[in-house]
Amino acid sequence: MQRRRPGYVSASRLNLWLRCPLAFKFRYVDGITTPPTPSLFVGKRTHDALEFYYRHRQLGVQMGAEQVTQRVAETWDEAAATEGVAFASVSDETAARQQVTQLVAAYVRKVPQDEPLPLAVETSLHAPLLDPRTGEDLGIPLVGILDLVLDGRDGPVICDFKTAANAAPPLEITHEIQLTCYAYLLHQATGQREAAWKSAA
Repeated sequence: MQRRRPGYVSASRLNLWLRCPLAFKFRYVDGITTPPTPSLFVGKRTHDALEFYYRHRQLGVQMGAEQVTQRVAETWDEAAATEGVAFASVSDETAARQQVTQLVAAYVRKVPQDEPLPLAVETSLHAPLLDPRTGEDLGIPLVGILDLVLDGRDGPVICDFKTAANAAPPLEITHEIQLTCYAYLLHQATGQREAAWKSAA
């Protein structure tokens, strides 16, 4: 098996290395990939539905909870087949689908009427990593996908969607690494510094 040198840094790569260097090696050096777990698939489908909601918000179109959950129903089977996710039983898959539907509906119903319009939705950014003391380009880029950036009163607000009630430790460090990476990318791309960041469940 041919080994690969990781060509970029991302928050997910950093956090996987922090949790388990061996898992990092298997995935990003040895190139061993596996289908998503059911819980990861739940997160992906929730992200997809919220991306659908906020892309319409960018265009000034307000979607209701029923319209967004319809997106879950219409895309579920194809996404499950494409990603090769394996549920233990039909009832487990049904429960997972209901979980996504309930999460998305609850989120959409709680969005404040005066929430600012999105500046960015599921936006991929990359920037060179620079030595903070010398400004030297370290030769490897930082890459990330920002779930949502809102136009806050004091500047951009970076939002990251989380669907897991529990996550592998160290949870606080994991979130801080991820949102710090996103803040760095936003600053490099726009010259703006974030006013705040938050995780939305």
